[in-house]
Amino acid sequence: MKKMIGLILFMAIALAVLQFSCAKSTSGRTDNLAPLSPAKTDTGAGSWQTILLAGPTDFPVAAPLPVNNPLYVAELNEIKGFQKNLSADDQAKIRYWGAGGVLRWNEIMRELVAKYNLPPYQNTDGTYPFPSSANPFAYPLFPFANPPYAARAYAYVSAAQYDALVAAWYYKKLYNRPAPYSVDSSISAKLPKTTLPSYPSEDAVLAGVTVEMMKLLFPDEIAYIQQKAEEEEESRIKAGVAVRSDIVAGEALGRQVADKFIARARTDKAGAAAGTQTDWTGFVTTTTARGETPWVSLETPARPPMLPLFGNVTPFLFPATTTATLRPGPPPSTSSTQMKTETDEVYSYIKNPTRDQMRIVQFWADGVATYTPPGHWDAIAAEDFITQNFSEVRWARNMALLNMSLMDAAIVCWNTKYFYFNPRPTQMNPSIKTLTGIPNFPSYISGHSTFSGAAATILGYIIPARASAYSAMAAEASLSRLYGGIHYRSDCAIGLTTGQAVGNYAITRAKADGADN
Repeated sequence: MKKMIGLILFMAIALAVLQFSCAKSTSGRTDNLAPLSPAKTDTGAGSWQTILLAGPTDFPVAAPLPVNNPLYVAELNEIKGFQKNLSADDQAKIRYWGAGGVLRWNEIMRELVAKYNLPPYQNTDGTYPFPSSANPFAYPLFPFANPPYAARAYAYVSAAQYDALVAAWYYKKLYNRPAPYSVDSSISAKLPKTTLPSYPSEDAVLAGVTVEMMKLLFPDEIAYIQQKAEEEEESRIKAGVAVRSDIVAGEALGRQVADKFIARARTDKAGAAAGTQTDWTGFVTTTTARGETPWVSLETPARPPMLPLFGNVTPFLFPATTTATLRPGPPPSTSSTQMKTETDEVYSYIKNPTRDQMRIVQFWADGVATYTPPGHWDAIAAEDFITQNFSEVRWARNMALLNMSLMDAAIVCWNTKYFYFNPRPTQMNPSIKTLTGIPNFPSYISGHSTFSGAAATILGYIIPARASAYSAMAAEASLSRLYGGIHYRSDCAIGLTTGQAVGNYAITRAKADGADN
């Protein structure tokens, strides 16, 4: 009975936090956005460098019917039939998806990460269960969307969306079939008119590729994701910007592109990232042999370390062999004067936090039941991208650059954490009581700092006018972990530098992908 009460209490708290975090951080703030109205349509995006596709023609798209074909005329009539009786709900969905499919799917992704970012409760014997992709409906639900998992999920979805849209733009330019409202003046355009061809539909491409990726990443949510995809596709028909055959061709293309990314995901070593007891014991043995104090879980009962082999996952921006070269040098020795000095500094902040330090700690906490630090940077980017009037394909390219850098930052960071297996300040001085939770993995280097360094670097390239603001945000995010008693100063400073090095790989890719020519 005591165990059951504890479980109920745990879930109640988690639900309350989840409701707060979703209300604070997801699509509610942007429900009433103006429709996407790109400053330029990027008609040449079909020649941009893809990520996994060899090129935009990897998956052929058949030529569309001419606009005078009776079957196409029937599709125009379908739009007219819808537009005679548009309901308030229809109009709301047109407005919602009109803000841009890449934005809306990213918001949905953040919601799902927050929903599944819940560490499993312990078993009666003091062990912890692991989520299983083979049985995702059993407790604990799959996935546990912790920061590394979330970074990888954001990256795969964004990268797949980008490749799919580059292919779509290639075929749009090739076939040049105009939008329905340009063919038939009696069709009302419920969204801003553009010169962009409608075949294949970019929204259907996004729906198709995202649904397939979600089946892999969030298998419990397939029905919900399919529902959102259908809403997006139907909204485009009712808005008069696509006919049914535009949708069918786009969805098929998106699903094919997703298959390429799913094949990569199944072999990128993420499935083995949890490690085994032998791996966990090996970290302790190796660290002790170096004469250092090894990290231990401070949870009760002790929880296995979070994804200790995530540092072996295949990156997007550089070869796997590069990961070790980006790993920084060692932290201060646990027996050194510098370690004592840094631990004392942490304690000084915890004893006398200022109001502003508390604000910073809470703003950047990004803990249980939130969209995680990578999602926080996605939210920051999305808010700024909205003001830039990017085309859908440019939105996808920029989110892919950001999220690939965040995933690769996670890989380098986790590789470093488990290479050194360094204890946290709370372990070195039990008098330190953090202002937020204690993450269940080693201290050096700071994940927040590494994520933030990478994100600020690539975002500063994408929007140069905001570069100094992003750097300031990254510095604040990094310091939040020192102020909160979670990290030493060296964890934060070196984490930022390491993240910046990862972000520079994203800049190198951006300079070569053709989008800025």
